[in-house]
Amino acid sequence: MNFKKITLPSGLRVITVPTQGNPSVMVLVVVETGSNYETKSQNGLSHFLEHMCFKSTTKRPKASDIARELDNLGAQNNAFTSNELTGYYAKAAKKHFIKLFEIISDLYLNPTLPAEDLEKERGVILEEISMYEDLPQRKVWEVLSELMYGDTPAGRPVIGPRENIKRFTRDEFAHYRAAHYVASKTIVIVAGDVSEKTVLTEVKKHFKDIPRHKRLSKLAVKEKQKSPRLLIHRKKTDQTHMVLAFRGYGAKDKRIPAIAVLVEVLGKGMSSRLFTKLRDEMGACYYVKALHEEYTDHGVFAISTGINVSRTKEVLKVLLEECAKLSKVPVSNEELQKAKEHNAGHLYMGLETTDALAEFYAGQEVSVGKLKKPQELEKEIRKVTAGDVMKVAKDIFKNEKLNLAIVGDISNEKMIKKALSLK
Repeated sequence: MNFKKITLPSGLRVITVPTQGNPSVMVLVVVETGSNYETKSQNGLSHFLEHMCFKSTTKRPKASDIARELDNLGAQNNAFTSNELTGYYAKAAKKHFIKLFEIISDLYLNPTLPAEDLEKERGVILEEISMYEDLPQRKVWEVLSELMYGDTPAGRPVIGPRENIKRFTRDEFAHYRAAHYVASKTIVIVAGDVSEKTVLTEVKKHFKDIPRHKRLSKLAVKEKQKSPRLLIHRKKTDQTHMVLAFRGYGAKDKRIPAIAVLVEVLGKGMSSRLFTKLRDEMGACYYVKALHEEYTDHGVFAISTGINVSRTKEVLKVLLEECAKLSKVPVSNEELQKAKEHNAGHLYMGLETTDALAEFYAGQEVSVGKLKKPQELEKEIRKVTAGDVMKVAKDIFKNEKLNLAIVGDISNEKMIKKALSLK
């Protein structure tokens, strides 16, 4: 799980993660742009552009050409867009590395963005939006972003609104790509049984002409809140899906290890406090989990669950009580050690494949700008004390940081709003 990182004179970063004896190799090219880099009129452009890069390149005039070549290698391939990054990847047997690298480089560097495919892809993305609208457990996260960050880049959906998707032009894609897909914002990550020398040879061959314009930054996220907030997206569903969230910490914050342990104690694993209380004791839900999402300049501590609408107030009360307990009573040594062991175990198990390793280091590079091995992260977790956990709980679990997003058939909003308090 070692790595080697080098920054070329162009500003392009190359991360090699050697995994000796591994039969597969992963090639991932990441650009530091996503919905948080978009203006309101651009919202959805990063994601739409990701789709368009697979349509054709100067070397491969049809989408079927790209797909066929990757299939001929037995490859897995796809792309993804989030708030702060867009990634393009392919994974195949290590003997195909040279060809695999050339194909991914080509679609990243040389897309032609054909107008005829642009019209077809509008329909695809509009259907993708409809699909997500029909998944309340996913939709609720968009509701949460809107609630916490409003009409700012961080508050808008990655996929964008229908009205933007319907009107984007080819010129907008070309201009946006020219502004962001530059050397200083590009990271090439290769994980597999491939030497750094081989990787650098291919990078210098294929990325030698990548544009070197000045990098564009995103607007800083501003945290503004004085009291608990509630936003309900009314939808006739069998379940009510809710996310209780608090304003957390950015990825560079030194309290991240402590908050990771807090997440474990509260909602990771089948013996966590929330799983034990809500599922085992109350029979109120199928799933309940906690997480902390970290970005370059902000973070969100969230608890998500799906429940019967009739139990909304009851479950909300329990969630708030469990949060309050952690800010008042230190966790026991036994529970603290269990949380650390669970975190370490899942950290290593989550990095057993070359694609997981590539995404692990890509995420660190974008959000923190400094890479750490899993062993270093484990060491930081092991140092966390019960006092550290209680300190972050006291800092985060406050009414002025409290938010609740709900998707479901809610009729009594006033009742929920009245119950939304840690006091």
